[in-house]
Amino acid sequence: MTDFGQKLTPREITRRLDEYIIGQHKAKRAVAVALRNRWRRRQLPADVGADVYPKNILLIGPTGVGKTEIARRLATLARAPFLKVEATKYSEVGYHGRDVESMVRDLTEAAVQLVRSEKIKEVAVQAAFAAEARIYDALLDIEGLSPALDPVADAHGTMEGGVFRARPFAGAPVAHPAEILATAALREQARIRLQLALRAGELEKNTIEIELRDQKTPTLSVMGPQGNETMGIDTEALQELYGRSPQKRTKVRKLSLADARVLVQDEEADKLLDQDAIVKEALDRAQNDGIIFVDEIDKIVSSGSSDGPDVSREGVQRDLLSVVEGCAVYTRYGHVRSDHMLFLAAGAFHYHKPSELIPELQGRFPVRVALQSLTEADFVRILTEPKNALTRQYVSLFATEKVTLSFTKDGIAKLAALAFRANKTTQDIGARRLMTILEKCLEELSFEASEKSGTEVVVDGKLVADRLGESADDEDLSPYRM
Repeated sequence: MTDFGQKLTPREITRRLDEYIIGQHKAKRAVAVALRNRWRRRQLPADVGADVYPKNILLIGPTGVGKTEIARRLATLARAPFLKVEATKYSEVGYHGRDVESMVRDLTEAAVQLVRSEKIKEVAVQAAFAAEARIYDALLDIEGLSPALDPVADAHGTMEGGVFRARPFAGAPVAHPAEILATAALREQARIRLQLALRAGELEKNTIEIELRDQKTPTLSVMGPQGNETMGIDTEALQELYGRSPQKRTKVRKLSLADARVLVQDEEADKLLDQDAIVKEALDRAQNDGIIFVDEIDKIVSSGSSDGPDVSREGVQRDLLSVVEGCAVYTRYGHVRSDHMLFLAAGAFHYHKPSELIPELQGRFPVRVALQSLTEADFVRILTEPKNALTRQYVSLFATEKVTLSFTKDGIAKLAALAFRANKTTQDIGARRLMTILEKCLEELSFEASEKSGTEVVVDGKLVADRLGESADDEDLSPYRM
């Protein structure tokens, strides 16, 4: 974090989280402080900061109350590498399943991609000009060139069967210097005309043949240090290891100019990037700013049986402990330490308690926050206040069909009441219930929207009652349940 991180005070972090997440103020304050402490550690002398470890957080609460969204939005705010994993995917070393250390490798890959995307934006203008030059060269052999550009053919060559054939200039007989000047002027006019057509997007649908880098790079599966985790090793890396400089393979591809522009611009951006600098920055950000969100941590609490599927659960906790405490994990970019990564763990803990985790792992999550179940009033706010509120999403979706969709207060109140009642009488899935309710309510309207262009649809209490019924708390009468 740099100057941008300095602006992210705890109060500012919670304010931005409020834009997307309703309620859960304690959880927001906890993660805001944890994020701010990372910036504070960066301001300390290196020898002092090395001993300041992150205060990992355990989020406790039922599904659908905002645990994952808080973690994801936090990483977005911090522009930090972020990885969400489910604890149930991992197994103790020696059992079938993913090695716990693979989460650090996955985070490192995410960090490299994050930094690379940022650097690509910085060189986007240069890459666009370079890509245009390559496409312009390839246009000399374009198929199906627009008849409007026939003067270009007159200046540069001939059109044969819709395919442009370049006219050889070397050795062409020229009788007079004035003819040379005239030909050069025509060529320049044709070049400008072609470039203008290219930039105006008039040729985007034309087919073009262009040489591109072959993306199919073979990889080898190599046993990791723990023995049960496969790691993709680039063949190029092995070539470099044995002292041979890798050569990029290319192939000529035939595709639309619009698709070619994206691929060529990506290649040109790669040429402008310092790959070593990208990896160096990515490793630094992964180790110091990385956030790993471990969901369903309550599912790896041992039930006490000595056999069956529970046999490796406590082992997963021990393996996870070593990563959370801090260790060096081997990745394709070198060793990455997890000492200063921020770990957020979450679980519903319906059948177990946090105190049933092994004591050492409990100690590595010193901050515990209980998230509250959502109320009916929360559902009303969730439908209206967040920037990405479901109602706003549906309004935008219907607008693509030129249908004006709107929600009244009583309509939203009815939707919230049905969702809250359904959570009480069946499984409590939190705010996700709103997606089920809204989708079923608008299912018929969504199906017919393409045939009702120019109309207006108002979702009020009566429409909701007609679509979903009045007895949503009666499981036998709930028409929206699957």
